[in-house]
Amino acid sequence: MAKVPKLIKAVLDFSKQLPEQLFASAHTVWTGLNGNVNFTNLPVDLNVFKAKLDAYSVSIGEAKDGGKKAITLRNTLGQELIRMLRSLALHVELNCKDDINTFLTSGFQARSTTRTQAAPPATPVLDELEQGVTGQLLAWIRSVGKAAKHYVVRCGQVGPGGATPTTWVTVTVQNTRTAVQLNNLTPGVTYAVQVCAYGSGGYTEYSDSKTRMVI
Repeated sequence: MAKVPKLIKAVLDFSKQLPEQLFASAHTVWTGLNGNVNFTNLPVDLNVFKAKLDAYSVSIGEAKDGGKKAITLRNTLGQELIRMLRSLALHVELNCKDDINTFLTSGFQARSTTRTQAAPPATPVLDELEQGVTGQLLAWIRSVGKAAKHYVVRCGQVGPGGATPTTWVTVTVQNTRTAVQLNNLTPGVTYAVQVCAYGSGGYTEYSDSKTRMVI
């Protein structure tokens, strides 16, 4: 099966731009498309587009005095320019032959196709490690906010001389509103407890340990 090239898409954030930025973007497109042999039979007459662009430039200056009528005219002309730009952008996307260099001659900016890898949430910490009922510890986690989808608490027996546990038992919890119950522990034994969080970017490192002897 033939591989279908991915369509190059234009950045269409014109409605978020300030008037001066919109004028600059539109002027760059007019310059890029005017006489451009790569893009013919445009859906917008470039002479009409240039006339609208010139009128918009004048309206930007007249609106600086804060007059309501002038501001309304500027905004109206800006919306008309944006509609023309979107129509031209679609034509460029469909007729650039999936070649980025050809696309860029139009004056439009290409939308990035690279997805930014999400970073893991901040490493959580244990605020408190308290005694519960006999054979139980209660671990209180400090929340790292909405970035965390869930938390993993692990608990292990501290070795001789305070050595790091060789085996761990884990408990997964969805939130930090209540203490995590670590059950079936051996009274008289010291345990180390750590926590990590999981988010869109994966797991964090485990926090520093808190230790406590179980009663």
